[in-house]
Amino acid sequence: MAGQSTQRRVRPWVTDVLLGVGVAVTVSIVISANEGGRHGPDRVAYLWAVGLGALMLVRRRYPVLVLAVSVLGLFAYYAAGHPAIGLAVPVAAALFSAAEHGRITASIVAAVLVIMVSVVFRLAEGQDFSFVVGYELAGHVLLMGAAIALGDSLRSRRTAQADARRIAELTEARYRQEAQARLRDERMAIARDLHDSLGHTTSVIALHADVAREALGRDEAAARSALELIRSTARRSMDDLRRTVTLLRSPGDPPRTVVSLANLDAVTRAASAAGFDVDVRVAVDTPLPAPVEAAAFRIVQEAVTNVVRHSAGSRVEIHAEQHAGQLTVTVADTGSEGPQAAVRSGHGIAGMRERAKSLGGTLTAGHRQTGFVVRAVLPLEPV
Repeated sequence: MAGQSTQRRVRPWVTDVLLGVGVAVTVSIVISANEGGRHGPDRVAYLWAVGLGALMLVRRRYPVLVLAVSVLGLFAYYAAGHPAIGLAVPVAAALFSAAEHGRITASIVAAVLVIMVSVVFRLAEGQDFSFVVGYELAGHVLLMGAAIALGDSLRSRRTAQADARRIAELTEARYRQEAQARLRDERMAIARDLHDSLGHTTSVIALHADVAREALGRDEAAARSALELIRSTARRSMDDLRRTVTLLRSPGDPPRTVVSLANLDAVTRAASAAGFDVDVRVAVDTPLPAPVEAAAFRIVQEAVTNVVRHSAGSRVEIHAEQHAGQLTVTVADTGSEGPQAAVRSGHGIAGMRERAKSLGGTLTAGHRQTGFVVRAVLPLEPV
């Protein structure tokens, strides 16, 4: 899983040590071939190879300096008459490191300088032009160009990943702001509904309570009628209150299509922007009651928000299935650490569970073999 691979990611200094060892060993093997030079391999030549590898330990902090020392060291090596080791092999790692840290110009200049100096001196020594230029030059140019291209592509990839993370963070922030704005609108709608419904109901109950009080002892039928009207009015008021709190909207407001399982793309957009593979499957045969669909949407919304904020996984699955008079909603991700943090802190899980219980349903959240799973079962008929 992506979370586990992130935990096992090799630390930068380990990579630099391995690269340095690789450079030292490779150059030492080439030196041991004992091709050319005024004298054979000696301790100084192998010590130079070790020093060339040791430069990799500081390549991240001083990429241009490492490149310059490698080039000058190569010139000094050949000037001392040690066995030939080519051009690209000793400086390839330094060219790669400089390009990886955005020093493309320095890499190209160093590669051109090494090639020009080598060709000029070898031709001045009387070596065959067709061998030096026509045979060896192309291989050196290709290897140096490949090292520079590899370093630059790695840098570009890291830049793109950093940009993607920033976009995901901005998307998440905007997502939270939109959610907060919707919550404020819903609270205002609740306040309007409660004001209208309870204000009317309270007036009716107060009026008929006075009628019942006046009729007690004198007109039992009128008193019973007033009390029955008070009871039915209170029952209707409670029904209105329950619908208002459940729907979180005023009857006259236009329908908000975003609170629908058919519009889950509004929820999954943040997860996709954060780099998650999102799998959405909705199997609903009949239109769902508005309170159930709203609750299901909000549960998915909160669960996906927890995934984006806390999960170290790479995939999130959202499934909604209608069966046997109930709707089952499941949100699962492949993370291993993030969901634990979501359970330990905050009120996300508790809020989802309360929303499910308000409709007579249940909600469970916990770890499974495949990751972290939030599962809600909502009855389609009121209980």
